Amino acid sequence: MLLMRKLLIIAVISILTISIGGCSSKSEVSIDNAKLMKFIETNVVKNREVKLLGVEIVEQKKVDELPGWVVLFVNMKLQYNNQMITAPETFFVRDNVITPLVFDLDKNLNLRDEIKPTIKDELYNKEHLVAGNSDAKHKILVFSDPQCPFCQEVVPDLLKSARENPDILSVYYYHLPLEQIHPVSVTLTKIMEFAQKSGKMDMLEKIYALQIDPALSDETAIINEVKKQVGFSVTAAQINTKDIIDALKNDKDIANKTMVTGTPTIYIDGKIDKLREGYKDLITKK
Repeated sequence: MLLMRKLLIIAVISILTISIGGCSSKSEVSIDNAKLMKFIETNVVKNREVKLLGVEIVEQKKVDELPGWVVLFVNMKLQYNNQMITAPETFFVRDNVITPLVFDLDKNLNLRDEIKPTIKDELYNKEHLVAGNSDAKHKILVFSDPQCPFCQEVVPDLLKSARENPDILSVYYYHLPLEQIHPVSVTLTKIMEFAQKSGKMDMLEKIYALQIDPALSDETAIINEVKKQVGFSVTAAQINTKDIIDALKNDKDIANKTMVTGTPTIYIDGKIDKLREGYKDLITKK
């Protein structure tokens, strides 16, 4: 995600005007994709080494905070150093006006950070349920990297809390390894996904407690270190099956469509938990 911040420069402009289509009373606007592409090329993608290949509109959403406006969540398809990259972006649209930034002066809030896409019910599925009961009172969605220091502080305690209070909390975990920062996480998340598919959910916390060089990328060395420290044996073949690779790609795609830009990102009952501590209050209220 930090790579994207280096590749892209968001135009810090309060209001940019282009003709993109007409507004209606519904929660959608008519978007001219070619004009949207041109706007992004001109005002968002500033690095000449980055090529914009396409734009996917993930969701259009009306919110109470901005009467008359529509929030546009998009995924930008980019090419950089012969690599294909998907980068999430948010815009605010009204009539022929589009802007990447809207501030609430009274509350001193950047609404980009406050308004998020709708969390769909389909994200709460058995493949991602790692702690708690599926019919728990509160559903928690987590996007995380086992080598992210803040994730290491939050996620193990969250999982423990859900296991101890399964009727109150259920945790749905999505892997989001930050390869540019922690190369080791790519292999670790494969091992975690294999453990999940094998029903060994306790391995998640153990991987989070692993003492390992975050820059390590040698898969065999990582597998051996996991076996040495937590006693979990896997082979390279087991963690590189199509099922594992597809599952991790799906998690990354979901993160992009949910506009996740960092870890840990936590949603409680569909609402972003910026402090990542909301689950504690839910337990004390039981």
